[in-house]
Amino acid sequence: MKILKFGGTSVGSAERMKAVASLIHNGEPKIVVLSAMSGTTNALVQIAETLYQNNHSEAKALIQALHDKYKQVVEELYITNDKKKQANELLTQHFEYLTAFTLDLFTIHEERAVLAQGELLSTALFQLFLEEQSINSVLLPALSFMKIDENEEPDNAYIEKQLRKELEKYTGTELFITQGFICRNAFGEIDNLKRGGSDYSASLIGAAADASEIQIWTDIDGMHNNDPRIVKNTYPIAELSFDEAAELAYFGAKILHPSSVLPAKQKNIPVKLLNTMQPEAKGTTISAEAEGGRIKAVAAKDGITAIKIKSGRMLLAYGFLRSVFEVFERYKTPIDMITTSEVAVSLTIDSDKYLNEIISELKEFGQVEVDRDQTIICVVGDFISERSGSGLAIFESLQHIALRMISYGGSKNNISLLINTTDKVEALTKLNDGIFDRNSADA
Repeated sequence: MKILKFGGTSVGSAERMKAVASLIHNGEPKIVVLSAMSGTTNALVQIAETLYQNNHSEAKALIQALHDKYKQVVEELYITNDKKKQANELLTQHFEYLTAFTLDLFTIHEERAVLAQGELLSTALFQLFLEEQSINSVLLPALSFMKIDENEEPDNAYIEKQLRKELEKYTGTELFITQGFICRNAFGEIDNLKRGGSDYSASLIGAAADASEIQIWTDIDGMHNNDPRIVKNTYPIAELSFDEAAELAYFGAKILHPSSVLPAKQKNIPVKLLNTMQPEAKGTTISAEAEGGRIKAVAAKDGITAIKIKSGRMLLAYGFLRSVFEVFERYKTPIDMITTSEVAVSLTIDSDKYLNEIISELKEFGQVEVDRDQTIICVVGDFISERSGSGLAIFESLQHIALRMISYGGSKNNISLLINTTDKVEALTKLNDGIFDRNSADA
């Protein structure tokens, strides 16, 4: 069985839904994971924000506008009056449900229920279209098997058990449709896997079903060697290892959710990144057997804050770093990069939610310096087997850009560099010219 996930742009219109239907109708056993139609989650977030503000009239107007958009999709998607009627009745149910939130106090639990409507709508409308096309399929409610625990981590044992139980109800069925992103929490309430979580859903479902392959379909033909929104003449990477893909996803490659690699890696399930607009394109294959021996790609992660703690107490002291890390642990703030010297430690975080509290506690250890608006540039490849000269090419490319931090050695697949965000475009462009032109020349 294969798992195919289609993102918001892939199901973003009636035309795109029809294209997806043609892609999945080939007789192979599969579970198809759908995101909300493009723009829907943003609209639902806006609706939730107005509900938090008790601006019920504005919320109703936004709900009606979204309802009108979906009515147009129904007109374009279905041929028969019967299916149009069913689809419009479905829309009425969902949008009356949304409107009901304007009558009562709005909380975080209600917000999660509101955000879930995008995936519930896209899958229900798509299932009706398959029925109209006489394509045999079953709509599997993700809320019946997707679950996170009290730490907001996937409950893998529960997911596997419940998914298998659901699939066993439909012996002989080869095509299943389900929702990405949404799940239940440890209390049984509607919750989600956060933004981009449909990729994560697909990987978790793939691991639970022991899938032969996980396919992530988007609007770009694989993971590129650099950010195509910024740099010209980028190209898709044919092969990546699980570790290389995880590094790129975490450090800024938007095509893949950072958490989605691990479940596939644990079960050694290949992941393919494919393009619904160009289904014939080769895309990117992520596996344990990717080609090594060269630099593969560059990614950038913005919104980084650098913190330096300088203290004479570090000199020949043990336990100092542990005490520093415990501060971040107390505030549940992950650290991205870290470098040390005899008298100072520098590190980076990508969330400043508790920055003031963290700084206050760190001042007990010594002098604290904070630099905001930083960007991590991540250069990914197989640096252990890489031919001599890769480091030189990287630093020659960036010789006119100030480097705030450098991190290497924690992984054989990654060199991370911290720069001012104002230098990001120049850095990515220079690296593209310096690294990949050299790779091409050496090939």
